[in-house]
Amino acid sequence: MMPQTPTPRLCSHCDGFPVVHITTGTTSDGQRDTLAATCPRCEGTGTRNTPAFLVRAGK
Repeated sequence: MMPQTPTPRLCSHCDGFPVVHITTGTTSDGQRDTLAATCPRCEGTGTRNTPAFLVRAGK
């Protein structure tokens, strides 16, 4: 039996979609201008760490 590794928890702020591209319009040649925005809470990782006070230590 393989050891189970804890699965990372999804960020509650971005729900696992840490980077989005926002369309700001089109250029004169028809291409789209986009702006990348990252989640401020998880800083673009999509996961969050469990706070230290919630980690169970010992028995």
